Amino acid sequence: MKLLYRFFYSCLLVAALFYGCSNQTIQREEPKEKSHIVLPKKEIQTEKRNVSNLPQFKFSQNAKVESVKIDSIKKTITIYFDKELSYIPFREDNVKAFYSEVQNYYEPNYKDYSFSIRTLGYPIENLIPNYYRTSSADYDFSRMPSNKKRPLPLTRNFSKKFIPVNGLFDKNIVVWPSHGWYYSNDEDRWEWQRPRIFQSVEDKLPLSFVVPYLIPMLENAGAVVFDPRERDMQKYSVVVDNNTIKDVRLKYYIERSRNKTHRWIKGKNSGFAEGTPPYQSDYNPFDKGTYKFTTSDSVESASVSWIPNIPEEGNYAVYVSYNSSDTNVSDAEYIVYHCGIKTIFKVNQQIGGGTWVYLGNFKFLKGYNPKADKVVLINKSDDYIAQPDIRRRIISADAVRFGGGEGVVERGSRTSHRPKIFEGARYYLQFAGMPDSLVYNLNNNKNDYNDDYQSRPEYVNYLYGKPFGPNRDRNTKGLGIPIDLSLAFHTDAGITHNDTSIGTLAIYSLKDAKHKTIFPDSMSRLANRDLADIVQTQIVNDIRAKYDPSWTRRHLEDGNYSESRNPNVPSLLIELLSHQNFTDMKFALDPQFRFDVARAIYKGMLRFIATQNHYNYVIEPLPVTHFLTSFNKQGDVKLEWQPTYDPLEPSAAPNKYIVYSRIDDGSFDNGVLIDHPYIEFKDLKFGVIYSYKVTAVNDGGESFPSEILSVCRMRNNKKPVLIVNGFYRTAGPAFVQDSKFTGFLNQKDPGIADKYDLSFTGNEYDFDSTHQWISNDNPGWGASYSDYESQTISGNTFDYPFIHGQSIMKCGYSFVSASSQAVEDSLIDLTKYKFVDLILGEQKTTHRENVKEDSLKGILFKTFPGRLQTAIERYCRSGGNLFVSGSYIASDLFNNNRKDSADINFAAKILHYTLDTDHAVRKGIVFSADESFMPKFESFSFNTKFNDKIYAATATDAIQHVEDSKTILRYSENEFSAGTAYKGMYGVIAFGFPFETIKDQKIRNEVMKSILLYFGL
Repeated sequence: MKLLYRFFYSCLLVAALFYGCSNQTIQREEPKEKSHIVLPKKEIQTEKRNVSNLPQFKFSQNAKVESVKIDSIKKTITIYFDKELSYIPFREDNVKAFYSEVQNYYEPNYKDYSFSIRTLGYPIENLIPNYYRTSSADYDFSRMPSNKKRPLPLTRNFSKKFIPVNGLFDKNIVVWPSHGWYYSNDEDRWEWQRPRIFQSVEDKLPLSFVVPYLIPMLENAGAVVFDPRERDMQKYSVVVDNNTIKDVRLKYYIERSRNKTHRWIKGKNSGFAEGTPPYQSDYNPFDKGTYKFTTSDSVESASVSWIPNIPEEGNYAVYVSYNSSDTNVSDAEYIVYHCGIKTIFKVNQQIGGGTWVYLGNFKFLKGYNPKADKVVLINKSDDYIAQPDIRRRIISADAVRFGGGEGVVERGSRTSHRPKIFEGARYYLQFAGMPDSLVYNLNNNKNDYNDDYQSRPEYVNYLYGKPFGPNRDRNTKGLGIPIDLSLAFHTDAGITHNDTSIGTLAIYSLKDAKHKTIFPDSMSRLANRDLADIVQTQIVNDIRAKYDPSWTRRHLEDGNYSESRNPNVPSLLIELLSHQNFTDMKFALDPQFRFDVARAIYKGMLRFIATQNHYNYVIEPLPVTHFLTSFNKQGDVKLEWQPTYDPLEPSAAPNKYIVYSRIDDGSFDNGVLIDHPYIEFKDLKFGVIYSYKVTAVNDGGESFPSEILSVCRMRNNKKPVLIVNGFYRTAGPAFVQDSKFTGFLNQKDPGIADKYDLSFTGNEYDFDSTHQWISNDNPGWGASYSDYESQTISGNTFDYPFIHGQSIMKCGYSFVSASSQAVEDSLIDLTKYKFVDLILGEQKTTHRENVKEDSLKGILFKTFPGRLQTAIERYCRSGGNLFVSGSYIASDLFNNNRKDSADINFAAKILHYTLDTDHAVRKGIVFSADESFMPKFESFSFNTKFNDKIYAATATDAIQHVEDSKTILRYSENEFSAGTAYKGMYGVIAFGFPFETIKDQKIRNEVMKSILLYFGL
């Protein structure tokens, strides 16, 4: 549907037949359905009406007048439209235009009458969201929450350097991404609820918007976010608990007390016990164990430590559990030790007990590391005295979980054998201790599909509790967490064969499960429409501004769906686009599109909540750019960067920055807050790699981080190396589109994810657009493999200067690093460095072919843009030594270019190589072809397969030497040239594959050593 709120620019008054006092006849377009007229009794006696002849106004496609009520005594005319009129967003200007059209139609016979246009039983002016009203004095306060006292936030990161006072601090939001892998009772198998199509499935696709983007954006704005599905992609899970079986060699759960007053005592209620998974459908692990508690104190006098034995180094979500009560403290202090870094959280234990409470995601080392990796709870509290009876408040301790892990709920005599993040909500909610008959088992174990989508809103209600509790018993105590809104994120079914998006549908419900039009606190459910309208408008406006000016705005619909109807708080179901429509999927598989859509949803939520609570909001900033590092004469490192200003959001300008630091391959610290776009760090230790990332901050929140740059000082007089990160590409897969062969071609270019991808199932194999859907197992056009659907796929981590720097350090060299943007804009001078290592990874020219508007199209991610070429040529001619590696370092310069183009001349004359072929090999094994570089025939391998550790170099270049250079590496698969070297007035070594994808770090070190020795350094 078009943007109907702009209808007044083109609306037409359709002719109608209406017998008024003057008995005047007006021709009209025949309505599709007969309508009924409701008139005052006095007029019924004096006027003859044809009940099918009503005035028709083309305010909305298919909208019809259902009835007209004329009250000649009160001099009012009320026109009742059907539901279709409500599908458009109402604003003050189009409402005014509606009334103008109606008044013009009825004049002069009803000049002195007042008019009311209604749909859904409301005057259309009442359907204008409060946010879009000119004055707050015109707000409808019945749809706004009461100002009752709220508890302190469930969790607060006390290591954060700021509070987003104009963001979402103190707000609680529930979001869930579509369906998930579930057990089909009818088929006796685990399956997806939608088909694998266009390399994804709806059960996974929304995850790739919600988990990497939307949830972090909301948290960066200060919100506490809940998800009825597991949110951690980690395939391992370690639970440490007071009920954990003791290992005689290692201590996992440790209680400490300074005196008997603060000893840890077994609680009266039940707590978590992991038991022996898998769990049957009625097994609640939070009913099977115990918890401990002690009294609080003004100083630390007791503690509990949970020390995991981590199976594999990596990032793990940390969840805590406890027993909550009114006598618990509101500021229980948990300290997460991650690779030796301490991050402090305060948890309000008066609410949220008996389930998993998410703290954050942290890096942990492999194995048992009691000093570096653990969670500690201490009994120090600011509210340790409870009034009025002067009793000490208590702190409780139960289990701590590290990582999401695989599914543990058994259905059909087997578990899912998938990471929990891919499972449906029903199974996670059971593992999270939700009551079965009220939340997740609503169909007596007979229909997991229905349980899955019906459980999500009941989870919202159980989080809140009485009187907002689950609909089977709203007086259930629940967890006492006041939820501000919920969002169900879907990508609906639908398909077209033209170049048009299906677009965005927003569904809300004006009646709840009990057919009431108010929430349990008497707030009008018109708030649901406000939320839906604001978020849908933001999504459509942002997509139109950045991608497709004709992006379809579908209905703003009052629908009877459990995910919008059953939450007892403002709620919204978004169908962003159609996963079954090829045009929509060209957008959906693009990581930048996912970021922008998530940002639009976050902005819409913020605008709604700020309006509901009467405060001025600020949009959190965008990530910084032009990041660079350098050493001064004293050996201190200086970091510089530039802010990014959002043309769509003036308030998103940053006013502060946070610089995070990491030592070697440890965990990032909690950062330092500064006012300016630069900082110096002193006293760097020799032989240690320091890494940095920067975020921008304002009163609305914190941006996503910059790329990661690394530096290292060695104890020698060798001049430092400069590492230039030119790999900042993220992109969806290549696609082809013609009458007989249309789809996504991973074989040509699979694209590159932003850090990781959760949505990929496998390559598409059906490219015939005439093939129709028959079943989920035979979906026709777009059908895709499933070999990667249970995995997370690694993408661009923006952390490759560290990998290159490790090898440079092992060769005895100091190094600094910079973004290629800083080089292109002459913020750093390459000629100061004897050796430059240029990282190009999967960087390649990417055309925004999915963008329709010419003004929005552009070329992104070119390997060697013009200004970078100029800087490199200047550097080389000054006698420098350049190492460049990447999958497209030749093909990106040669493809679609004339033989005499500047790009080709740059490759041949400056870099001293030409293109033999792209997509050179699939196995990723190379060997030395030159004794002066490495021992001849010595071989090593690089990664070409999708995995969760390093991105796959799937389309590497075969590069050929020119007259004055030579081949130094060859691919073993076909003996094509994989690397070239030139040494003359300057030096260049080029690899047609990314250096960082070499699998073995020791090999990377040897290869880097060979490069430096070849240059005589």
